Order: sequence, then structure tokens, then C-alpha cells
Amino acid sequence: MTRWLFTAMPLGRLAIFRTLVYLYVVIDVLWLQTSGWYHGYVDPIWYEPLRLGQLLHLPAATVVLVQTLKWGSVAAALVAATGRLPRLAGTVVAVCWIWYMYVAYAYGKVDHDRGDFVVALLLLPTVGSAYWRDRRLSEAAGFVLRAAQLAAIATYFLSAWAKVRFGGWEWVNSATMARAVVRRGTPWVKWLLDVPELLHLTQWGLFVAEMSSPLIFVVPEKWRRRMVMGWFAFHAVTYASITIAFWPHLVMMLAFLPLETYADRFRSWSLTRRSGRVGVDAGEAAAGEAAAGERMPEAAADGGAR
Repeated sequence: MTRWLFTAMPLGRLAIFRTLVYLYVVIDVLWLQTSGWYHGYVDPIWYEPLRLGQLLHLPAATVVLVQTLKWGSVAAALVAATGRLPRLAGTVVAVCWIWYMYVAYAYGKVDHDRGDFVVALLLLPTVGSAYWRDRRLSEAAGFVLRAAQLAAIATYFLSAWAKVRFGGWEWVNSATMARAVVRRGTPWVKWLLDVPELLHLTQWGLFVAEMSSPLIFVVPEKWRRRMVMGWFAFHAVTYASITIAFWPHLVMMLAFLPLETYADRFRSWSLTRRSGRVGVDAGEAAAGEAAAGERMPEAAADGGAR
């Protein structure tokens, strides 16, 4: 188990993953999860400490606190995304973002799609310098990526377990999907309400997929990538159907992919395209020079005739 958890992986993969994680933090704080900042203006009487707050005795939100957490997250994430000060900047991001999310959820509903993202933020600072083109193998990088994978799959599996734990085994035979379509369905899926059997099968399919998600760790690499793409497709359909997206979780699923290989392919394609463009420009220039050379004798002869 220890050998599997600390399987050495390319530092370049970790570097790309780290950049994507920290860029997502910026997007999340500024555009996606924006409820944290205005809780600073809420009467403290509505503050209900979660377990983290009870353990650490975190105070109710204030305007100064939420603004510090918000912009501290953004500034540190921009620095960490470049690969500079990975330990210091990464630690600041982890503290500010987690606390900012805590503020957002200490006054109401707690989303379950951010637990795996917390794991990544806490572990990324344990790896020092790493660059996109770094192909050295590292057990530290492998552990961070493996932990992100485990947390991401745990989100699926525990989601299925929660369904039967709180809703009972009849959850899969309930009208949960129909209710979601009624409440949040986009126009192009409303017709499913006339086909309840299909919604019923969808619930069973989702439940089976979530329960069997740990199989991703035992299938061959080719099928592992296909399973990841399948989950991405599922989330795309979910968003198009009921406008629910699990953005931070999708970032965590990237830990399964050979990101450095994709980067190399893109770089190779870009260089090939650029060299091809240069070749075309050179060919056009040569053709232009040849055409000019042909016209010069004609011009000289015409001048002589005149």
C-alpha cells in the first residue's frame, strides 16, 4: 500500500496540475463562489460554527476578515500558479481559501464538491519546485496526485453511500431525478417528465456508476483515461440538463491524466504548425522573388524597344 501511495510520478505532471488548481482558486473566488464576501455584513447572530470552527474557535465573519481572505486567496494563488514560492504561497492559499469557504458555508448549506479540493490545497505545498517540462520522477509528487485521486473517487463513492444511508435503498426508485428536472431542468430535458421510466433508469445508472467508481484504480491505464472522460461527459450532461456543476471536483479528476504528455503533444503541434507557417512564408517569398526575376528581363526588353 505504501509503495502504491507513493508511486513516483513526473514532477511536470504535478506542476501542471498545481497551476490548474491555483488558477481555479482565482476563478472560484472571483466568479463562482462569491457568497463568502457578503457574509461579512451579516449579523453575527446567524453564524453557526461548523466542526472546523468549533475546533479552531473561528470567529464570526467581518468585512475586514472576508476581504482579507478573498484577496489573500487570489494574490497567493496567482503567485503559486507560476511555480514561485510553492510552499509559502501554497500554504497561504490553503489557509485563506479554506477559511473563505468556511465563511460561505457557516451560514447555510454546505456543498459536498469541495472536500477533495481541500485535500489538494493542503498537500500541494509539501512539494517544492516543479516545472512543466520537468520529467524527473518524484514520490512526493506521486503522493499528492494519488491523494487527489483518492479524494475525488471518494466523493463519488461516498455520495452513493449517502444516498442509501439517509434515503434508504428506495432512493434509486424514488422521484429524485423527476424533482430535479421540475426544479432546475433546462428546456431541452423537460420531455423526460413524460418518460418517468427513463428517469428511473438514470437513477440506477448513476448509483451503480458511483458505487463502482473505485474500479478506476484497478483497470488498465487506457480504460482509466476513458473512465475519466466518461465522468467529464456525465458532468457536462448534468450541467446542460439541470445546471448543476461540480467545478472543483472536475479539477481534481485531472490528477488521473498524464498532463505532461498532453502538454508535450500540444507543444509539438504548436512548433510543427509554426514551422509549417514559416515554410509557407518562405515559399511565398521565393515564388515572389522568382516572379520578380522573370518580370525584370521583360521590362528591360520593353525599355530597349522604346
